[in-house]
Amino acid sequence: MHFTPRRRFLQAAVATSLITSTTPSFGLDRFHRINPRIKGISLSAFSMRPHMRWWKGSRTDANLDLVGFLEYCAELGLDGAEMTSYFFPDPLDRSYVNQLKRRAHLLGIDITGGAMGNNFANAPGSESTRKEMEYFRSWIDHFADLGAPAVRIFASRGKPKNTDAQQITANVIANLEQALPYAEKRGVMLGLENHDIMTNVDDLIRVVDNFESPWLGVTWDSANLAPTPDPYAELAKIAPYAITAQLKVMTHINGEPAPADLPRMLAILTDAQFGGYVVLEYEEKEDPYAAIPKFVGEVRNALSTIN
Repeated sequence: MHFTPRRRFLQAAVATSLITSTTPSFGLDRFHRINPRIKGISLSAFSMRPHMRWWKGSRTDANLDLVGFLEYCAELGLDGAEMTSYFFPDPLDRSYVNQLKRRAHLLGIDITGGAMGNNFANAPGSESTRKEMEYFRSWIDHFADLGAPAVRIFASRGKPKNTDAQQITANVIANLEQALPYAEKRGVMLGLENHDIMTNVDDLIRVVDNFESPWLGVTWDSANLAPTPDPYAELAKIAPYAITAQLKVMTHINGEPAPADLPRMLAILTDAQFGGYVVLEYEEKEDPYAAIPKFVGEVRNALSTIN
């Protein structure tokens, strides 16, 4: 096992150093990539959320299931698909997971990863965290059975009430310490996303840098950033940590939406020797069936400029 944190952050003084320090102490040379390259284009199921049949265990009025989503990825000529926990049927059994795995293989679509809506921000050992760990382990099992090599996870879903930033960060580290061994046991890497309380990329790096585990990295999201005049500089900081990469139509400059410079985004990943798929995640207002084919074309054009 290689999940031991370098330092313990449950003491207040050490938690304070986590927030105030600016230099990561442990680089990610653990990945040891050979001939790294962007292998292809994947699509996140979250992109199709208005059309998905299931949403967090409840049936919707829409009709697209995950088999249909895989077929849509194939119609677009994509290389892969990222499966999101929100869109699986409830109850979920192994036969459905196997059906997805079989269909993806026959379509020539790689399952590039999974995504879940976990929350590791609450106190270790609390009832809420106990339920979160059960949720986490169940989805690690499902994604491992599906053949997903990595799963993107969150530090939090919102901010716990009556808890300061230092304690929240300490909670996240402690809960990750509990979660990582199970992911390693099932052969699934975890990518902690710059999302919610981790949109400040320096905070994200400090958290990940506290683990010597080769099973933990970052999910690089091109839009989820704390207000900054230069999102590209911030994204470059976390690119060396990326084990999965989410590419969006828009980013944010000083907290305001701005069109993403896709060639520049992709160059950041290649300069950092990222290896794997770029996962397109569409979140804008235009219907995804109309917008995503255009987005795919733009990304293909951008890739042609850097390859």
